[in-house]
Amino acid sequence: MTPVTISSLAIIFFAAIIHASFQLSVSVLTLLSGHSIGKKTAQQKIFRMSNSFVIGVLTTTLLLISSVSYFLSLLVHHVTSAEQLVAAIVSGMMFGLGIAIWAFYYRRQPGTSLWIPRGFADYLNKRTKKTKNSFESFALGLTSVIAEIIFIIAPVIAASLAIITLPNPLLQVAGVVTYIIISILPLLIIIVLVGGGHNISSLQKWRENHKRFIQFASGGSLLILAAFMFVDRVIGVISYGGSLW
Repeated sequence: MTPVTISSLAIIFFAAIIHASFQLSVSVLTLLSGHSIGKKTAQQKIFRMSNSFVIGVLTTTLLLISSVSYFLSLLVHHVTSAEQLVAAIVSGMMFGLGIAIWAFYYRRQPGTSLWIPRGFADYLNKRTKKTKNSFESFALGLTSVIAEIIFIIAPVIAASLAIITLPNPLLQVAGVVTYIIISILPLLIIIVLVGGGHNISSLQKWRENHKRFIQFASGGSLLILAAFMFVDRVIGVISYGGSLW
């Protein structure tokens, strides 16, 4: 493997881990499972609804990273030095978002309340209570990704820029699949734990006890990735002969 390929794979992997650390989809899935269990919904139906929710998240993430990758591939092939410009912009975005996550991702109150407006949080809570079938769960998964796109978009752009610099289509597809699998891994873990009989309240307690660590790790990881991309794809591009292509 060339140094560019190795650094691209590292960026994809690290960006996906950052994406996975964001908590809105996790919160909504936890609420959905909790409300369903509270209504004494059959375990098999809870499993189907949870799977549909994750498929909704997966679909939105796939569409997002595919469309961004396609747009960036057109841009960098038609605009001189576009890859350095995009890398510089996304590095700045990640730096700003990393600071923002440290500052206000979690609200300063007990529990796991996130940054989203209270009106929208109430809507999601009511929506999860009313969700009764797989189609509504799928739509809820779509909504949870779109609602947090302000944070998700930076690692998605970083991963997309890395994906399009991979040397062949097979590796690019593998990069997309890897990103998606890692980004939804916390949701899959929740499904396994709930299906295995773990109490939702214990999962929530764990999230509350570790929320500051997750907040610090998410923000710090964005800062690290921002610095790495700037050095590797903006400053270090000279060492690749002036271009990653």
